Amino acid sequence: MEDGFLRRAAAEAIKAAFFCTAFCLLAEALFAVFIRAYAPSYAVVSAVNWGIKCLGASVGSLIFVRGDRAFFKGLAAGAVACFATMLIFGAVGGFHLTPLFLLEVPLMAAVGGAGAVIGRFLRKER
Repeated sequence: MEDGFLRRAAAEAIKAAFFCTAFCLLAEALFAVFIRAYAPSYAVVSAVNWGIKCLGASVGSLIFVRGDRAFFKGLAAGAVACFATMLIFGAVGGFHLTPLFLLEVPLMAAVGGAGAVIGRFLRKER
């Protein structure tokens, strides 16, 4: 592999992860308004958080990941976004690691990879 490919791949994965993190922060801030108003259960809050993170990972990879080995770049973007959102949300509200976090990392990585592959096919990059 050439050095230029690795730089482009890292740049694409970081852009996708940054988009996902920004999307999650904005969506979670909007969701916090509904949490205050309706006080849903912890299960609902957790499910919506996972949905927001997965949507952000897939859309970020769909938009920013291009070219060869899109699936692997999407995997990296999803995993990096998972750790970035965990660190940022932990800094804001305190770290609450649960065993479900071990499921969240591969799930977001897989969703990021799937989003990158779908984006590649939508752009007709075969």
